[in-house]
Amino acid sequence: MPWLALSVDIERDTADAFSDALLEAGAQSVWVDSTGVRALLALGDNAPAMLAAAAASTGVAPPSYRAERVEDQDWVRASQAQFEALAIGKRLWIGASWHDAPPGRLVVRIDPGLAFGTGSHPSTRLVLRFLETAVQGGERILDYGCGSGILAIAAAKLGAAHVDGVDVDPQAIATTLANARANGIHVNATLPDALAESDYDLVLANILAQPLIVLAPLLAQRGRRIALSGILETQADEVARAYAPWYEMSVPRHEEGWALLVGERR
Repeated sequence: MPWLALSVDIERDTADAFSDALLEAGAQSVWVDSTGVRALLALGDNAPAMLAAAAASTGVAPPSYRAERVEDQDWVRASQAQFEALAIGKRLWIGASWHDAPPGRLVVRIDPGLAFGTGSHPSTRLVLRFLETAVQGGERILDYGCGSGILAIAAAKLGAAHVDGVDVDPQAIATTLANARANGIHVNATLPDALAESDYDLVLANILAQPLIVLAPLLAQRGRRIALSGILETQADEVARAYAPWYEMSVPRHEEGWALLVGERR
């Protein structure tokens, strides 16, 4: 099956946020490289409309782009070359199915696909590095906005006793469940309305700043500890203020202009 490959010209400081928005707009796969944003669309997709929606979401002008038709095997070779395996701390390793895993590490295999989260984005790496030291075994963890399931799966691999995932996108739920099975671990994943009432040792949410602000009262009811990502450094204070009534907030990690916020319940 042929696809439409886009090369999008956009400033580096907005490329990460734009790539997230383009994935939300319906792109099949997205990555950032030295030339800008690259994306894979179905051949019949309306590329200008999707780019306009992503631009509106991130507050930039619709960017210029180039499009070309590619065949399946050409795309597979191109996309595989862009996704590098990632060692996280002393215990964790993230890689795709075609990467050779090193010995002595907990292995999480995630192939690029239809839901956000391969470990390549700074916001995801921030949470993975936090989990690598924070999860000691036996915890109950909720991943709110689970996407590909990478954070939920990593938490389970690190020893969490019970892991739930939530997403508003049914495709993300299916992807999380499939990836969990492929990694040989059990993760529950469901739509928000189907999540049972429960209190968690840790709630993870790697989304975007404004949804995190809106979700603050809901997430605060769920977790004794909270870790938030998908937040630009310039947005960190605003998000922290939204959670301050329930948590003592801190910003322990930064990477490439993105921030991780961690809260301890008051």
